[in-house]
Amino acid sequence: MARSTSRPLSPHLTIWKWGPHMAISILHRITGNGLAIVGALGLVWWLMAAATGPEAYATFVKCATSPIGIIVMVGLTWAFFQHLFSGLRHFVLDMGAGYELRTNKTWSVVAMIASIVVTALVWAYIFGGKL
Repeated sequence: MARSTSRPLSPHLTIWKWGPHMAISILHRITGNGLAIVGALGLVWWLMAAATGPEAYATFVKCATSPIGIIVMVGLTWAFFQHLFSGLRHFVLDMGAGYELRTNKTWSVVAMIASIVVTALVWAYIFGGKL
């Protein structure tokens, strides 16, 4: 069957220019899934360790305070704030504001930078000069 040339083709991904507004939309989905999976597993492990006894809890604390554990917790903190700021951006978009291309790109960059800055501030407060 021959394809009709009178119908327009859907735009393909190769014609779109990647921008921060596209990246933050994808990051919003990734961070949401990461928080749901990794965060839930960490929460269940912590609760099970607390319920099992002092030895299990000591093992949890040892793993959580190791360099890899701290990297995971910093990553979860960043994912939380990235998802939060991106969600607030999407909330504003759902109200019908911020669809202008320049505004959309600006708030996308602001959300990315804010998530990094707030994560750094939280962990600077947690460490409080301990490093």
